[in-house]
Amino acid sequence: MAGYTFAEKVLARAAGLREVRAGQIVDARPDIVLSHDNTAAIYQTFKKLGVSRVKHPERLAITLDHAVPAPTTQHAQNHAEVRQFVREQGVQHFFEAGRGICHQVLSEEAVVLPGELILGADSHTTHFGWLGAFGAGIGRSEVAALWATGELWLRVPESMKVVVTGEWRTGVTAKDFCLKLIGDLGVEGGIYMSVEFHGEAISALSLDSRAVIPNMMAEFGAKTAYLPPDQAIFDYLAPRARRPYTPVYPDPDAEYAAVHHYDVTGIEPMVACPDSPDNVKPLSAVAGTPVQQAFLGTCTNGRLEDLAAAATVLRGRKVAAGTRLLVIPASSEVLKAALQLGYIQTFVEAGAMIGVPGCGPCMGNHMGIPAPDEATISSANRNFRGRMGTASAPIYLANPAVVAASAVTGVITDPASLLTR
Repeated sequence: MAGYTFAEKVLARAAGLREVRAGQIVDARPDIVLSHDNTAAIYQTFKKLGVSRVKHPERLAITLDHAVPAPTTQHAQNHAEVRQFVREQGVQHFFEAGRGICHQVLSEEAVVLPGELILGADSHTTHFGWLGAFGAGIGRSEVAALWATGELWLRVPESMKVVVTGEWRTGVTAKDFCLKLIGDLGVEGGIYMSVEFHGEAISALSLDSRAVIPNMMAEFGAKTAYLPPDQAIFDYLAPRARRPYTPVYPDPDAEYAAVHHYDVTGIEPMVACPDSPDNVKPLSAVAGTPVQQAFLGTCTNGRLEDLAAAATVLRGRKVAAGTRLLVIPASSEVLKAALQLGYIQTFVEAGAMIGVPGCGPCMGNHMGIPAPDEATISSANRNFRGRMGTASAPIYLANPAVVAASAVTGVITDPASLLTR
């Protein structure tokens, strides 16, 4: 009999079963249940279930991050209701407005650990695969059911194995690899699959870069994504972990629905063009396209490494006339480190605007909504029509250095052309 995949092992544990196989339906008990500003809406559904108390409040993790500071009275009321819910239910893992984006903050706080199951009312809950956890996005009504019962039925996903080898070229990032993969296989290429990433090129990545990959797999249709945790992950968690954990690894003879091989040596910087993350072209093919806005941030590329790459490009330069640059660190920890290292000063001197840690304009709520027909180049994960709040405003996705270089020139630009001057 074949061995077991990562997904099969984690969901067997979460369901209290000796073994499960892809396609099987299980009643899973997640270690953590994630929600954010949408907690208030979920609570309205929860109350309709006729239950007054959350079964496992210690498993809830809640952030205020999607519209912070509150841009309207309605948003402020929403936040107030979330705070009241947190107090009433005794939720311990609560992070206030300004702490940062849920996926980044829960990673920094080690609320989620290797081998665990986290289900969240956010599509990018796949993010936690960088820690070797099974993260999956679910609907609001499903979260309400989880609050009430502590468990939820899940179909065990088939698994895809992506083996990544070669050496990363200067200027080529995990974001470029993800765009290449999604461009090759499409936004439904990993639909309801557990996508496992293996190979020497994955283990060679920094921790900041590793987090990009499972985050972007939400745009691949994946149910979850996974990077095998190694010593670098264990060292990161050593001062942070709040409880014991057991890493989970797939068996060498596990069965996969598909296996893909990528050599990153030949990959160049990539850009996702409007209006889909799989409309991907090489940077060289779209260089010179005018942009009126550049956005650096989000749960995909708002970490310190991303800000460092942008600061290198912006140092001693100015944002182009007619173009604006918005920088939003993914968390208060990232903001503090960027302040200490001088990156924020570099951004301000270049003419950038600095936003409060959070999601910002990523989903079109506030802060940086473009005007009709204004083009934005963004380090985010998603560029569907209207994603940033304006249906007729095209969005391009790229790595942070490309975003910064494009802000300097006012057109989509290869940062190498600036750094070699």
